[in-house]
Amino acid sequence: MTAKILDGNALAQKLRAGFKTRAEALAAQGARPGLAVVLVGENPASQVYVRNKVNACAQAGFHSEKICYPPDVSPQAVLDKIAELNADPAIHGILVQLPLPKHFDADAVLEAIAPEKDVDGFHAENVGALMQGQPRFIPCTPYGVMKFFEDAGIDLRGREAVVIGRSNIVGKPMAMLLLHAGATVTVCHSQTRDLLFHTRRADVLVAAIGRPRFVTAEMVKPGAVVIDVGINRLPGGKLCGDVDFEAVKEVASAITPVPGGVGPMTITMLLANTLEAAERTLGKM
Repeated sequence: MTAKILDGNALAQKLRAGFKTRAEALAAQGARPGLAVVLVGENPASQVYVRNKVNACAQAGFHSEKICYPPDVSPQAVLDKIAELNADPAIHGILVQLPLPKHFDADAVLEAIAPEKDVDGFHAENVGALMQGQPRFIPCTPYGVMKFFEDAGIDLRGREAVVIGRSNIVGKPMAMLLLHAGATVTVCHSQTRDLLFHTRRADVLVAAIGRPRFVTAEMVKPGAVVIDVGINRLPGGKLCGDVDFEAVKEVASAITPVPGGVGPMTITMLLANTLEAAERTLGKM
């Protein structure tokens, strides 16, 4: 068996075409979707991510603002800017690029974003709403993964799903979304005693741990759907995921590649959340 490749670039392109039409309709009513991205420091990866997000906004017909600060900026200056953006009617979504420098309290910064503009879905109010099954915003990476299942017609009801990784950004919200979709969910992490036992019974396996090619073919149940959230740079500069793609694709029924899998969908769902925030604003006018 050779797995079906779940193409994130193709799915992202399809979804973004619809976003542009919706953005134009909103702009005609005076509510062009607006996203503000705050970048602190000079982390090369963060700079690339921010550039990609701003470019995606331009292509979709969104308004965007990139606010950059040096690494030694005071946290209060950033908090003051977030307060200003919270009050700006032209901005519907606010994103603070992580990681932040060590002298920042990242939780305090994320909590400063107005929940109705928290398009990353990290504010405690939005996390709680997701837990209750009534999310205002779904964190972008897990949201993108769910779109893969929807597009491929993968019914999650009754499936055994295993998530490797328990981060607030991916692992925990991913588990909640799978649970709400009817799957039986197991979350594995560094303290899991018998990882192989869990992964070998998974109908759906999501890897999000940041360890290159950690998931081997031996760990995958034949016919499983494998979602690789990881993105790692090898010593030679080549990118790879948390899954040994070449080996696992011969065992799985469907798999996401790296690059070209979950990555494009993460930015796409950021656009989706920003668009939904703008549409809600228009509904209140």
